[in-house]
Amino acid sequence: MRTGKDLIMATKPFAKEIRWKSWYVTLSTFLMLVLCIVGTFPNYGHYYEPNIMLRIVFSIFTALLLSRFFIIFHDYQHHTILRKSFVASIIFTMFGFYMITPPSIWKRSHDHHHNHNAKLFSASIGSFPIMTKQKFLDASNKERMIYLAIRNPINMFFAYFTTFMFGMCIQSFMSSPRRHWDSLLTLIFHYSAAVFLFVYFGWDTWFLTFFLPFFLSHMLGSYLFYAQHNFPGVIFKKNADWNYTDAAMESSSYMKMNPIMQWFTANIGLHHIHHLNSKIPFYRLPEAMAAIPELQKATVTTLKPKDIISCLKLKVWDQEQNKMIGFTEMGYSRKMRTIVAR
Repeated sequence: MRTGKDLIMATKPFAKEIRWKSWYVTLSTFLMLVLCIVGTFPNYGHYYEPNIMLRIVFSIFTALLLSRFFIIFHDYQHHTILRKSFVASIIFTMFGFYMITPPSIWKRSHDHHHNHNAKLFSASIGSFPIMTKQKFLDASNKERMIYLAIRNPINMFFAYFTTFMFGMCIQSFMSSPRRHWDSLLTLIFHYSAAVFLFVYFGWDTWFLTFFLPFFLSHMLGSYLFYAQHNFPGVIFKKNADWNYTDAAMESSSYMKMNPIMQWFTANIGLHHIHHLNSKIPFYRLPEAMAAIPELQKATVTTLKPKDIISCLKLKVWDQEQNKMIGFTEMGYSRKMRTIVAR
């Protein structure tokens, strides 16, 4: 049974980009995305006018393809694919603006997340915050409310506004305008596109081409990111006890999906392998998992309703039980309901 550096070394043969394949998945996904966006428009001259149901279908597929392309963008930001490509840098920089994910804040926060994932007292940057049970009980009502609001399903549902528009753009720019100037540029670019569609093509095209795809893709992305590190069985450790390999294998889930959703989410469900070695291109993650038995032992979660509910119920880290627990397990449920209701 390989652990530690031996396990990381076992993944190295898969941490090699297949250049033509990187271009193929990038360009083919981009083309499908453009075609689905075009499909959300109301007419194509005098030749064809799609009905509203077909436009809604194209809108939903646009959301799913935005999710896939975002994960390809995520690989590029890790310098896993298409390094030193001028064309790729243009494509993904523009996509970052379009997706309201400014490259500067995204890369900085996400790199921090990878380097500190599952550290009990420094894991919150670039991730959902974690409080211990005792810290939560000792916190003020305001601190509890902020903590619970960030981890609330409503926040994930409205992630387009809360996590991305406010957190990624407004908050980052206000904290350091010089460092995160691209956050302001992203908002200007994003709102300009929205206004253009609304004024020249009408509210229905704005809704189906722009708003709905972003709303759905950001909602999906927010929940996936939450459940990858907040699931029954996840382990958090004090900084002194932390090590990189255990954080990948014990604190990052394997989210099992059907083949269609696995394709649309670009294998991001194999998240434990990605955290073990972020230089493995997303299209080689299944190959690595099939070849290395140790990678098949990760904690599994799914997108089934019961598993989603189990993940969302988790609220704080109980150091005595060494696990994440919910309000009921805290024996504090009545007071918690009062706090949430405020």
